[in-house]
Amino acid sequence: MSPPSLSPLDRSRLAEALALAETGFGVTEPNPRVGCVIGHADGRVLGRGATQVAGGPHAEVVALREAQAAGHDVAGATAWVTLEPCAHFGRTPPCCDALIAARIGRVVVAVDDPFPQVAGQGLARLRAAGVEVVLAAEACAPDLAEAAREVNIGFFSRFTRGRPWVRLKVAASLDGRTALADGRSQWITGEAARADGHAWRRRASAVLTGIGTVLEDDPRLDVRAVPTRLQPVRVVVDSRLQTPPAAKLLAPPGRGVWIFAAADDAARRAALEAAGAEVLQQPGPGGKVDLAAMLGTLAPRGVNELHVEAGHKLGGSLLREGLVDELLVYLAPKLIGPGREFAVLPALAQLDDAMAWRFVDVAPVGDDLRLRLRPAARADGALPPA
Repeated sequence: MSPPSLSPLDRSRLAEALALAETGFGVTEPNPRVGCVIGHADGRVLGRGATQVAGGPHAEVVALREAQAAGHDVAGATAWVTLEPCAHFGRTPPCCDALIAARIGRVVVAVDDPFPQVAGQGLARLRAAGVEVVLAAEACAPDLAEAAREVNIGFFSRFTRGRPWVRLKVAASLDGRTALADGRSQWITGEAARADGHAWRRRASAVLTGIGTVLEDDPRLDVRAVPTRLQPVRVVVDSRLQTPPAAKLLAPPGRGVWIFAAADDAARRAALEAAGAEVLQQPGPGGKVDLAAMLGTLAPRGVNELHVEAGHKLGGSLLREGLVDELLVYLAPKLIGPGREFAVLPALAQLDDAMAWRFVDVAPVGDDLRLRLRPAARADGALPPA
């Protein structure tokens, strides 16, 4: 027996639900971004919804409420959802129960949920109640399943690997320089590229930098160039607790500042805590912060995507340790000459030893070019095994 296939309407409605899910950037953290469309096979749409802030209604409930407010009867209708409806009581009741109570007849799901308290249980509950369930990956639509996972790639990373999805952002000249030799870097790329970079900050749970950047640039690391409901947490790798208590990133807005250290200093720690920071000890070899262990600490704190804007030392360390999942590179049409590279990497004995990456997206942004790359070893772009 051949597997079921999605109809053109199914594909169209899931694509619409995916667009709704993307409105969750900067809104739903640490929850996943989910979209839902409810309608009939004749093309009528009864309700649409996207998951709201944590503790607020999920996409399915928003769509059901919209349909109810418009006086629509959803009995026997189809719900197209980007992520498996939840099956557990968290801050809100299970979405699968809401769909069952509304007498939805069919649910088309883009991808199953990796969260342990769901992980297939939502689909099972729906089927047990007599609801027809179609999963995109089982219905000859792996492209939609992958698109749904991309919207929540950090959420999947957190629950399948126990660490966030790490995206390293770089703004560089054509000859690979991120600053002049004296550290000056404002501005290599143009205003459009900077705004685009803030949009990527917005979709991250946390923004990471190193103490070198804090001391040289005194960045805020908040989202300013695009509107957002939530600010990301700001994270600093600061082995010796050198962050000044008056540093700009310690000031509002933001959802907190976490400083990872390798050595403790009671007076400095007290000053930083008085300024609103949380200091976490994560010592590693050589008196440095254990970066891999730090990622393991960030995951249970709800960090899905970690957006890195750091200097060449921390960027190089993350790359050398194989902890970068994606490069987000803005190339300006400029040649700078002597200056700072975007990562300090060891000398190679031969070219075959070079780190290999593949392009997943190339797009002009204003006068600059945005490149997104992932490790070539992950040929399909998928997360590596847990």
